[in-house]
Amino acid sequence: MTRLFASLPPAAFLGFTAALLILGALGGEVAKLAHLPLPWMMGSLAISALVVSVLPHRIPEGYRFPVSLRMGFIAVIGVMIGAQVDGALFAQWPDMMVSLAGVTLFVFIAHALNYWLFRRVGGYDRVTAFYCGTPGGVLESIAMGEAAGADVRVLAVQQFLRIILVVTTVPIGLSLLHGAPLGSSAGLTFSKGATDLSAIPIVLVIGAVGLALGSVLRLPAAHLTGSLALAATLSVLGLVDLNPPGWLIAVAQVVIGVSLGVRFMGVTRRMLRVAIGLAAVSVTGMLALGVAFALAIHSVTGQSSEVLVLSFAPGGVTEMGLVALSLAANPAMVAFHHLYRITLTVLEMSILGRWLKMSGG
Repeated sequence: MTRLFASLPPAAFLGFTAALLILGALGGEVAKLAHLPLPWMMGSLAISALVVSVLPHRIPEGYRFPVSLRMGFIAVIGVMIGAQVDGALFAQWPDMMVSLAGVTLFVFIAHALNYWLFRRVGGYDRVTAFYCGTPGGVLESIAMGEAAGADVRVLAVQQFLRIILVVTTVPIGLSLLHGAPLGSSAGLTFSKGATDLSAIPIVLVIGAVGLALGSVLRLPAAHLTGSLALAATLSVLGLVDLNPPGWLIAVAQVVIGVSLGVRFMGVTRRMLRVAIGLAAVSVTGMLALGVAFALAIHSVTGQSSEVLVLSFAPGGVTEMGLVALSLAANPAMVAFHHLYRITLTVLEMSILGRWLKMSGG
């Protein structure tokens, strides 16, 4: 059967994208009713991945989710995380030096162990195994891996499964430990009381300017870190106090979730079975390593062991920040550790990738 949209103009891409976003919103609503962690992102990711896997003949030929749309809403998420930063974060700097040193060791050890797992146990080629094993920077790992000649389908599935497993197991595990839902499954958001519609234009402007600055300065994960850094700076200086409506964050998560879900296009059942098994082992190992680091640092600094566990969890900046909020902790501290992990991972794989000559050619 020929593809239904093969001969249609690019306008069909917009219609298909709109349909995916509508389905993604419905998937997010179902996930929310089921009290799942990060419901809008996970629900939209699941439904869009299902569509491209089960109905490949309905996908326009050469379809790609609009990059500018995805990057714009990632910048919105960056603004909302950055707006949580305040002066109290800097008061914790002495203790954070110890925990950031721990994150540094964590990144190198986790990447090495993951590379061994994907290369020796999974049987992936060395380039694919290298970029599958990064403990952060999902979009950067996929982009660099694709440029180096990795199997981008395997790489995308493996990286997304890491995020999915982390943002699912960590909040659920802590919820069971506390006997009550935590994070987004408890209905929490980064909103502070009554929302302000006038904050929406400010969020969009900060996101756009931050995105541009991140690109000009060539920041790692520039689509996120540029807007986050700008919002954090403005927040610390007391120039902005953002509190946009929760639906803006929900829309951003749906857009990001759908953009990730369509990356599952062309994934076979066997590929998915193997990836799920490897991801389960990889995430279990990284979480165990993170817990070990958290307990060791807790014994030295006295920082909350639960907050440290969230800081070392290899994925889910937003969800880990929301769980920290549930624990009456400073979500900005958790987010800062995650952003440090992502930044360090991107730098590490960039330098090591060149040094080890990670190229499919």
